[in-house]
Parts: sequence; structure tokens; C-alpha cells
Amino acid sequence: MARLLIVEDDTQTNEAVCEYLKSAEHTVIPAYDGAQALELFRNEKIDLVVLDIMLPKITGLSVLHEIRKTNTVPVLMLTAVEDEYTQVSSFDEQADDYMTKPFSMVLLGKRITALLRRSGKSPQLDNIVLGNVTVNFSGYTASDNEGKIDITPKEIDLLRLLIEHKGLVLTRTQILDELWGFDYPIIDRTIDTYIKNLRKKLRLDCIVTVKGVGYKYEVIK
Repeated sequence: MARLLIVEDDTQTNEAVCEYLKSAEHTVIPAYDGAQALELFRNEKIDLVVLDIMLPKITGLSVLHEIRKTNTVPVLMLTAVEDEYTQVSSFDEQADDYMTKPFSMVLLGKRITALLRRSGKSPQLDNIVLGNVTVNFSGYTASDNEGKIDITPKEIDLLRLLIEHKGLVLTRTQILDELWGFDYPIIDRTIDTYIKNLRKKLRLDCIVTVKGVGYKYEVIK
């Protein structure tokens, strides 16, 4: 996967982001101030930067300004500062995306995936073979040796979400927020029905139930 520079002076937040992204099979390089971030960026091969604005020694905006002098690597600003001026300043310095704290790890992961895909560092998931079943995500279809399998677009989206977060447990609420939105009138137990249908239709044993938490995609060896 990709090599990510995580620039965040709060040790607990930095470690949490790094652990989450490592679980998604990325290589993570932590930095805790602006000067360290620039040194690491100059000496390491970096595919994407997650960059806090309020940093010791050199501010995040100054780090971004220095990066943009020589490089167009995707940069996602991650900060507690929500005012419009700061956001506008970030985009003026050519930031690619902006998230405010507190934030969802799942949403952070999705935005990183989107930025990497746009930059050509993360190929889009188009097809996958699961046993004798082939799933085409672009065409929203699935088939086996006997032909086409009756599957809904939302079931395809759910499978893709789980695969993109392979090895990570997604709660029902996280899945609902990602696939239906925060305000959609649907109960979280509906996810159980979608998971049951996926397992039955595609004969899957790689969607694991984590009791009391949610579900994860895990390759069974």
C-alpha cells in the first residue's frame, strides 16, 4: 500500500491514527513537530501527508508551503481549527482535503483512499474473485459458474467497504453513516440483514462477526 507521513503533535492522536492506518496495510511514518515533518519528508519516499495545523517549531501551513515548493503529493489537513479563514488558507496553500477534530477514523481512511486513488497511488477496486464468485464493483454485478447472482447495489457497496478496510472492525453505526448517511432513517440491525444476505448469496466465510462490536473482512488462511 502507500507510505504515509502522519504529522500530529498530540502523541495519543498520532499513535491512534498510525495504528488504524497500519491495520489498513499502509506504511506510516510519524512526526510530532513541523521541523521533524520537513526533515522526514525530504529524506523519505512519501505518498501522502496527514498534516496538523497547530504544530510546534513550524506551523502546519508553513510545512505545507514548503512541501508545495517542490512536490504535489496529496496533503490532508487534520486540525481542531474550524474557522473559515484557516480552511481557506489551507486550500490557498494547495491542501487537497481538510478534516476537523474530533474525526471518524473510518472517514479519515476513506478520504485517504480517495486522495491516493486520485493521485494514482491506490488503484480502484474494480473486480475481486471470492472462491468461484466474481464481483464486479464498477458494474455492480456478481456471478459464479452458473451465471449471474441476484445482488443489490447496496450489498455490493457494503462488501466494497469491508474489503477496503480489510482486517479492521467496522461498527454498525460506522457502516450506516458511510453507506446511508448520518440522518438516514434506518436502524443499525438492518446491517445484520445485509451481512446475512451477502454471506448467503456469495457463499462468503471472510466476513467475520465481532460480537458486540460489528463486522470485518478477513481473509481466512
